[in-house]
Amino acid sequence: MLTCSLQSGSNGNCIYVETEDTRLLFDAGISGSTARLRLEQNGRDIRDVQALIISHNHTDHVRSAGVFQRKFRLPIYITHGSWQASKSGMGQVDQVSCFSGGEVLQFGNTRVTTIPTPHDGREGVAFVIQHKRKKLGIFTDLGHRFAGIEEWICDLDGLYLESNYDPQMLAQGPYPLWLQRRIAGAGGHISNGEAAQMIRDCGSRIKLVILSHLSEHNNHPNIAQQTFQEIVSESFPIRVASRYDRSTMFEIE
Repeated sequence: MLTCSLQSGSNGNCIYVETEDTRLLFDAGISGSTARLRLEQNGRDIRDVQALIISHNHTDHVRSAGVFQRKFRLPIYITHGSWQASKSGMGQVDQVSCFSGGEVLQFGNTRVTTIPTPHDGREGVAFVIQHKRKKLGIFTDLGHRFAGIEEWICDLDGLYLESNYDPQMLAQGPYPLWLQRRIAGAGGHISNGEAAQMIRDCGSRIKLVILSHLSEHNNHPNIAQQTFQEIVSESFPIRVASRYDRSTMFEIE
């Protein structure tokens, strides 16, 4: 299994996952031309992708879904609630399949398990992609460390994990108090420390963690990495997904 982040953050999200028989994109918060170019830079053609799977209706995850469908003929998979909340902004689309959180989507020999999250979008989900014995998780926009998340994470080989904010930077930053409370609240985002604690508690099998959805104003890659290494281990294999560019291609071993 191979994967790369095409961009990750409140300015736009898109993740590519490839198995022997399947090519998938998760979220469409960047432009179609940017997604196409960044995949080409990693040696892939966006027209080979079989499906676009949306995590939830917030614009940084769904804004270009209609463009992806029309321009590249990608079928869209989205929860019923997120579809109702976002369809008016997609324009004309021809191929939409709605699912409920908890359902398993099958693409050839690749399974995508959808996991409901308490994030404050409409019927948002996280994902576990499985091909043969390898499992990759996409756990961003989580809301909080919800019941059962440990069981999912413990069983993964690789993981995109939200590490959105540093509490001190959030408290001292430019955001108004109501927005700070929303970010740190039960429907918001996971902090660096919370993400690291989950891996320390759950991650004995995981060989790669890609810290994702870092805040521009309330976090920094160096701070996220330092927090992670202090709580988990200095030698643990972590990467940080960029807000501004693609990552290299990672192999889930």
